[in-house]
Amino acid sequence: MPKNSKVVKRELDDEVIESVKDLLSNEDSADDAFKKSELIVDVQEEKDTDVEEGSEVEDERPAWNSKLQYILAQVGFSVGLGNVWRFPYLCQKNGGGAYLLPYLILLLVIGIPLFFLELSVGQRIRRGSIGVWNYISPKLGGIGFASCVVCFFVALYYNVIIGWSLFYFSQSFQQPLPWDQCPLVKNASHTFVEPECEKSSATTYYWYREALNISSSISESGGLNWKMTICLLAAWVVVCLAMIKGIQSSGKIMYFSSLFPYVVLICFLIRALLLNGSIDGIRHMFTPELEIMLEPKVWREAAAQVFFALGLGFGGVIAFSSYNKRDNNCHFDAVLVSFINFFTSILATLVVFAVLGFKANVINEKCIAENLEMVIKLVKMGNISQDIIPHHINFSAVTAEDYHLVYDIIQKVKEEEFPSLHLNSCQIEDELNKAVQGTGLAFIAFTEAMTHFPASPFWSVMFFLMLVNLGLGSMFGTIEGIITPIVDTFKVRKEILTVICCLLAFCIGLMFVQRSGNYFVTMFDDYSATLPLLIVVILENIAVSFVYGIDKFMEDLKDMLGFAPNRYYYYMWKYISPLMLLSLLIASIVNMGLSPPGYNAWIEDKATEEFLSYPTWGMVVCISLMVLAILPVPIVFIIRRCNLIDDSSGNLASVTYKRGRVLKEPINLEGDDASLIHGKISSEMSSPNFGKNIYRKQSGSPTLDTAPNGRYGIGYLMADMPDMPESDL
Repeated sequence: MPKNSKVVKRELDDEVIESVKDLLSNEDSADDAFKKSELIVDVQEEKDTDVEEGSEVEDERPAWNSKLQYILAQVGFSVGLGNVWRFPYLCQKNGGGAYLLPYLILLLVIGIPLFFLELSVGQRIRRGSIGVWNYISPKLGGIGFASCVVCFFVALYYNVIIGWSLFYFSQSFQQPLPWDQCPLVKNASHTFVEPECEKSSATTYYWYREALNISSSISESGGLNWKMTICLLAAWVVVCLAMIKGIQSSGKIMYFSSLFPYVVLICFLIRALLLNGSIDGIRHMFTPELEIMLEPKVWREAAAQVFFALGLGFGGVIAFSSYNKRDNNCHFDAVLVSFINFFTSILATLVVFAVLGFKANVINEKCIAENLEMVIKLVKMGNISQDIIPHHINFSAVTAEDYHLVYDIIQKVKEEEFPSLHLNSCQIEDELNKAVQGTGLAFIAFTEAMTHFPASPFWSVMFFLMLVNLGLGSMFGTIEGIITPIVDTFKVRKEILTVICCLLAFCIGLMFVQRSGNYFVTMFDDYSATLPLLIVVILENIAVSFVYGIDKFMEDLKDMLGFAPNRYYYYMWKYISPLMLLSLLIASIVNMGLSPPGYNAWIEDKATEEFLSYPTWGMVVCISLMVLAILPVPIVFIIRRCNLIDDSSGNLASVTYKRGRVLKEPINLEGDDASLIHGKISSEMSSPNFGKNIYRKQSGSPTLDTAPNGRYGIGYLMADMPDMPESDL
């Protein structure tokens, strides 16, 4: 309907249409806002569910341009750096191929049901995390605020990792790569290898000294690392520009940021499989150790990995799904994205261990060459008799099998003297058993492997560009988990909020680009998200299953999807998932209590890592991070329980759509547009977002109309939104 039009189309079938003036004749006559509004009541049969009962307001809300764009956004958010550098480590540590079974079981028991739950509530209620949990129960509205706080904490340090990747990406356009060899130090008399590098390795030295220029403890700030500060600024600028227009801008970038990592992983896998030793790495990776699978620790770590791999509790899943059409099959989406995530982890594991197998083979060859020289020297010196060496072995061309044969013979003959010979067995398994994860895998082990690749700069550029894209995909979902609920709740401009959020995060993030910044990244990674997110998801499960009502929720899903979800989800949400989550929470608290709080510090003089405990102030920061993240839950509960804030004050945006109630909205109407409370009418209505028109796909309409730029300057296609549920606020 055109703006400023004073004509309202009325359908006079069996519908009763009354003006607000008539219905609210006993209300305050000075209330101009309600004088300008209309209440349109559709008399429906009582078979309508409570969620759909009554009048509703549809707001202008962006929508995904296509289903593919939405799936890529969810995949980009859930598939992150953890799939590349955490899952392979856990798989190797917890029994190789045997680890996949508990992981898959827990994916079906915890992962998919809870992922489906978050997708459903976001799509059904069409709000961010704050609005969704306010709708479920105002007293539990703090769940949404807690999600926002956790998202902000994670975004602070997650973008630092993207900054590190950008730094390595920028340094990869060199031949040879700058971390290929240890640097030489010159003085007046002679040239020698940098002692710190000689004691460790070229890639380790480059990471700790050249990239981070790390201090020896968290208490030694050491000032800002200007190289990393610039990279962090660049990372936040990229995120800000990508998110400033909401899903209109970030959705298009998803086509590249979500798909490019798969191209790189497949290229790496093909290349690695053509290198010597790659099959050894893959064989070692998937050799099952069934006895380890029965240990409780394996199941705890698998559950935690499932939980964090899908991004549960962050609010990003809810935010992305809130831009869907109401009749979208979110059950299919939940299963699809979960299994894409799982198979991405398998693909990344294949790539990582194919590359590490090649690296182990290179190191093993060097080991054999060095130890063979020692054997030849011992033979010449007479310490070892030439007669014990098999005649078919030619020292000028010794294979790994030949060396192991010689080693075993010497070990048997010189049983008592053998330890003094200082010979190494040079087994490739020993190198593969050196489990590495996180930054140690990406910036040390993997970079070292790539120095042995033909055309190593090309592969380095591809690898770190892949890390940047994996990080950005997760960052988009994390920032969306902050921006969407705040915009929905407080009606601020998305562009301004995005800029303020990114600027604030960059300023706080400067603590992570000090020389001691890596230790703060470890602190935030260990304490800011793990327990708070578990508590948030437990509360989400309880809110839907026991506060809102699992039976009512299942009816909502049937109405929304057009079919009843499998009864399996009913039992998962009501019984199994809450018990599993509580068990995981207890196990995580016990594990945290048994593990001394501390970090691995790089000691320059020794050129090794050393575990240090946090100072007193560091412990205070760790505890504060956990408390601040979960604090909104009890605060909002107390405020709602004691009615400390009057909702009618307008300070908090509310979505109050109950039949027969007054709709509280801001009074800054534009022109003559009216705020409508309407039922299920197929005719066009003027927009509840004052001064704008809403474009809907009418029942039976074959096409979807295109809407102009929305309230926050976002161009989009409006989704089909037949029924927005009213709030219980």
